[in-house]
Amino acid sequence: MRRNHILWLVVPPGVWAVHFLASYLTIAIWCAKFADESADATPVRIAVAIYTVLALAIIVGMGFLSYRQHRTGGTAPHDEDTPGDHIRFTGQATFLLSLLSGVATFFTSLVVVFVGSCD
Repeated sequence: MRRNHILWLVVPPGVWAVHFLASYLTIAIWCAKFADESADATPVRIAVAIYTVLALAIIVGMGFLSYRQHRTGGTAPHDEDTPGDHIRFTGQATFLLSLLSGVATFFTSLVVVFVGSCD
């Protein structure tokens, strides 16, 4: 059995938060400093696409690992006061946060699909 890493719970939402911040800072800096109002936002779209692929790769990886951690041993509910149930509960909670963070990352990246310029 693996050790119970309670900090794994913050990795998927943390990756989404970094993705959100990086995306909007990139858009803001590009539009304020490097582009005029009618300029095409293609460089920003490429940057946000790269951010999104990296963030989703990390979130999917964490989701896969936490799902495996959740499925080892017993079945839900994980409400016993045993080390195995603690590990399985942490895996389940991290998996669910990975799903939520993946959806949030996807919707954050949709902004550059709908915004074509810095206008």
